[in-house]
Amino acid sequence: MVLSVALVFTAIVGAFALYLAVSFHTAVARVDGTVKLPELQAPVTIIRDERDIPHIIAQDEHDLFVAQGYAEGSDRLFQIDLTRHAVYGRLAEWFGARALRADERARIIDVRGIVEKQFAKLAPRQRAQLLAFSDGVNAAMRSQPTPFEYRLLLLRPEPWRPQDSLAVGFATVLVLSDSYREVLDRDEAYRQFGHTAMPEGFAKVYDAYYPLSDPKYDAPTMTERGGRAGSNAWAAGSLHARDGRALLANDPHLAPSIPGIWYLVDLRAPRYHAAGASLAGSPGVILGHNDAIAWGATNGSVAALSVFCGVRPPPSAAVQEQFHVRFGRGNSSTYFREKRGFYITKEIGRPESCLVGWSAFTNPVSPLETFDGLDRATTLEDARRALSHYPGPTQNFVLAQRDGRVAYQLAGWIPNDPAWARYAHRDAYRDYPILPFQVLPHVAASRTAIVWTANNKMYDRGYPYRLSATFEPPYRAFRIRALLRARHKYDVDYFSRMQGDVYSAADFEFARAIVLMARRFPSLLTLREQQPMIKDLARWNGRYDPDSVGATIAHDMRVNETSPFDRITSTLQELRLIRGQPGTYQNPNLFDPAFGCSQIALNACVRQIPWRNAGAVPILHPLHGLGITWLDGPTLPGDGDKFTIHVQRTAFTQSFRAVWDVGNWDAGGIVIPCGESGEPGSPHYQDLTADWEANKLVSLPFTPAAVQQHGGTRQTLTP
Repeated sequence: MVLSVALVFTAIVGAFALYLAVSFHTAVARVDGTVKLPELQAPVTIIRDERDIPHIIAQDEHDLFVAQGYAEGSDRLFQIDLTRHAVYGRLAEWFGARALRADERARIIDVRGIVEKQFAKLAPRQRAQLLAFSDGVNAAMRSQPTPFEYRLLLLRPEPWRPQDSLAVGFATVLVLSDSYREVLDRDEAYRQFGHTAMPEGFAKVYDAYYPLSDPKYDAPTMTERGGRAGSNAWAAGSLHARDGRALLANDPHLAPSIPGIWYLVDLRAPRYHAAGASLAGSPGVILGHNDAIAWGATNGSVAALSVFCGVRPPPSAAVQEQFHVRFGRGNSSTYFREKRGFYITKEIGRPESCLVGWSAFTNPVSPLETFDGLDRATTLEDARRALSHYPGPTQNFVLAQRDGRVAYQLAGWIPNDPAWARYAHRDAYRDYPILPFQVLPHVAASRTAIVWTANNKMYDRGYPYRLSATFEPPYRAFRIRALLRARHKYDVDYFSRMQGDVYSAADFEFARAIVLMARRFPSLLTLREQQPMIKDLARWNGRYDPDSVGATIAHDMRVNETSPFDRITSTLQELRLIRGQPGTYQNPNLFDPAFGCSQIALNACVRQIPWRNAGAVPILHPLHGLGITWLDGPTLPGDGDKFTIHVQRTAFTQSFRAVWDVGNWDAGGIVIPCGESGEPGSPHYQDLTADWEANKLVSLPFTPAAVQQHGGTRQTLTP
C-alpha cells in the first residue's frame, strides 16, 4: 500500500515537472498576427522593435489605452498582479502563512480605500483611460497563455479593475514617501538629544567640503537620503548644447528586480504621442517625452505626513480586516482609520497611540492626472500647470522643450508642519496647510539654464521652509556639477557617459585620509595584512571600476559592520571623525584592532578582491525567497556604488538610463537592466543586460520612419 502511494506521488510529481518544463517555453505571449478584441472600436497596430518594445498606433485614445493594457497584460501580468496583492495586503492568499505578517503591515494603510476614493475623484478622461487599460489587461488574460509563474504556483489571475492600476502606482508612493516609522525613529532621537544635538543620521546635514552653490549655474542644490530610493536628473538649455537643442538625462534609482518596474512603450493616436517609461500596470507614460517636451524626476525626499502621539482613536475608527491564508486558517486584525489618517496603536506594536495625518487620506487625489498632463503638454508652461496639481510623492522635476529651454520644479503636497518630520507632535491634531505651489523651489525656464538634482537639499540660505527632516551629504550632486562644469557644450554621448561615471569624491577623500594617517602613525600598523591594503589604497584613483581592488578596500573599511567605523552612523560622521584642520587628517585609533577588526577577522571585514566581485549586484525574481532561483536575472558586476553617479547597490540601483535630445527624439535613447518581457521563457527576458553593462544608450524609435525601420514584429488588434 505504501509503495503504491509512493508510486502515485512520484508519478504526479513527474507529470507536474514535465508540465512545467513544457510550459516554460509555451507560456509566452503571442506578439504577431491578428487578434480580435471586442473592446476595440477600430483596428490598432502594435509594432515591436528589436528590443520587444511596443510602438502602439491607434485611431483614438480609447483604443490606444486598451492596446497598452493588452500589451502590458501580455508581457507583465504576473508582475503587476503580484504588486496588486502586495499593496492590498493579500500575499498570504498566494503564499500562505509565511506572508501573513507582510499583509498585516500592508493593511495599516488602507490602500484599497484610498484608490477607490482617488478613482471616484478622477476627471472623466483619466477615468476612461483606466477603464480602457483594464479592459486591455483582461483581454490579455483571456486570449494569451497563462504566465508561467501562475502555473508553477497553481494559481489563476483575477480580473483587473481600473482601481488596481492606481494601487500599483501607489506602491511607488509607499517606496518614495517618508514613512511614519522613520518619523517615529527620529522622534525617539529628538526626545533623547534635542534638536541641537541630534545624531547626524537624524538631523539636516550639509558637508561644507562639497559646496553646491554656484551663481554661474542656475541650478537647484540637493542630496541623497540614506536607505531611500534616489535618482539623478539634469538638463542643459540649447545654448550649452553642441547641436543647439536642449538635452535632458534621467536615471531613477529603485530596487533591482526582474522584471523591472518600468515598461518601455511608445503610444500614438491623433493629438497624442508620448514615449518612454510607463509604470508597469498603469496607462500612459510616467517619465519620458512627447513631441514637444521631455521630463525626468528624482525623489524630493521631503516631509509628507504629520504624526501626533498621545492621541487615542475614537471607537468609530475601528475597522476589522480579514485575512485569507492559503493552506491555513484565516485571521483577522483590528485597525483604526478615519478621514484625517490612520492610527498606530498597541494592537499593532506601538506602546502609545499615534495618529498619522496624511493628504492621501484627507484629499485622496491620484497623480495620474498630472502625468497625463505631462504626456499632452506642448510647452513648459503647460507642464508647470500640470505639476501645480501634483499630489505626490514629492518629486524634483527636470523639464526641457523643443525651443531650447530647460527648467526645474519641486512638486507635490507638502504640509507646512514645523516638525518637518523630525519629531511627533504631542498635542491635539492640527491640519497643517499645504505649501502653495508658487513657493516651492524652482528654476525658471531658460535656454541658458543648467539644472541638476540628485535627491539633495534643493534650496540655499534664506529659503523660509525646511521641507525635510534630514539630508545626506551632496556627493552625487557635487560630482554631477563637476562634470557639467568641465565642459561648455554637451551632447547626448557626454550625458550618457556621465550616467556611467563611477568616481566617488567622498570615498577618495576617505581613502586618502587613511593613507596619510598610516604614514603619520606607522607604529599603529601592527597587522601584517594592513601593509598591502594601504598600498592598494595609495594607488586607488577614487573610481569604483570593476577591476579595482582599492575600491573594495575603501568601501569595506567605510561601511562594513566590523570595520573601524562600526560605531559611526553616517558617511559624513566618518569623514568628520578623520578630518582635522583643512588638509590634515588625524585619528590614531583608525588602526587599533580593538576599535574595529580583530586580528583574526581582518580579512573577513576588508576584502582584497576586485570590485566586480565584491560589489556584484544580483537581480532576483520575486519568487527567489521561495527557493525558486532559476527565474532570477543576471548578476551585475560591481561597477559604481552609493555615492557615484552610476549608483549600483543591492538595495537600489539605476532602474533605467535615459538621455533625450529634445526635438531629435530618435537620437537619444533609454536602456533598462534586463529585458522588456516579464516572461521567463521569452528571448526578451534579459536580453538587454549586455547593453546595460556596457553603458550603451539605445535609441527608442519615435518618428514613424524610425519605427518602421526598427520594427521586428507586427500585431494587429481588431474589433
